[in-house]
Amino acid sequence: MPAPDSDIISRAELLQQAIATLQLSIQQIQASGEVAPPGCCVLCYQARGKKQAYWYYKLHATKPIFSTTQPNKLSKYRHLGKAGSPAHINAVLSVARRTQIDHLTSCIDSLRQNWVDLYDSLKEKK
Repeated sequence: MPAPDSDIISRAELLQQAIATLQLSIQQIQASGEVAPPGCCVLCYQARGKKQAYWYYKLHATKPIFSTTQPNKLSKYRHLGKAGSPAHINAVLSVARRTQIDHLTSCIDSLRQNWVDLYDSLKEKK
């Protein structure tokens, strides 16, 4: 039967391996293309012309982060154009990458806390 300390160390090593795997996944996502800033989403809005209405898309942030044509002024929006435009598709993919990275980061944070909990339980035994 293995010593209790070796069981804790073995589980801690498994946690570290899982963290490393998730960190690698984040790096691969980042390498696959642009990642939207935190808190961004793609929204649609309607613009009315003289004869009809058009749907357009924008990348929306929770605070002003996008540059504008005015110096020293930021906007919460980056206009993307019509559905299926390259800017629209790229924005949707960048938000998807952000969502994946945020979820993986949350998993890493949880595993790190589990790792700390294991070592705390080891200290309590001594």
